[in-house]
Amino acid sequence: MIKEINGLTIECVKGDIAQQKDFLAVVNAANAQLMPGGGVAGALHRAAGSGLARECESLAPIKPGEAVITSGHNLPNKFVIHCLGPVYGRDMPSADLLAACYRRALSLCEDNYIDSIAFPAISAGIFGYPMQEAALVAFRTIIKSSQQLRQVKRIRFVLFKEEYVRIHKNVLSGLE
Repeated sequence: MIKEINGLTIECVKGDIAQQKDFLAVVNAANAQLMPGGGVAGALHRAAGSGLARECESLAPIKPGEAVITSGHNLPNKFVIHCLGPVYGRDMPSADLLAACYRRALSLCEDNYIDSIAFPAISAGIFGYPMQEAALVAFRTIIKSSQQLRQVKRIRFVLFKEEYVRIHKNVLSGLE
């Protein structure tokens, strides 16, 4: 599914976040220390190589809702934007902190002349955020921010299960 909003193309696909060759930046659903872990962080760090962890050392720790940018190292992307999403039910207010991740990632794109960015479902994995609620926060934030975006033209949500793609497509199709 592809949706055009205010000159911005948003799409949802099933795939591997570390294999988004046609995007200038990918987003890491990071931990506070920005180190390799499981899920998205593990996949991106493995594909990027040890240089990514070395670059992240001086940028950590970050707090929920914050984002920082690094180079992509061995990834096919020039940049990695690391976002620390909230742990659902613990980091409050969860929706505001999750929205801040998306706003800050988009702001870093604008500051670094990045026209395309691929997101995972931030906080919806081991951080426990319900997938549909996470998608709603993500898309509402992106749509609200879209009128101020000058650099960003393409956003892709890369999800590893078909069920998650379906949820994101359903949420996105219901928004304007």
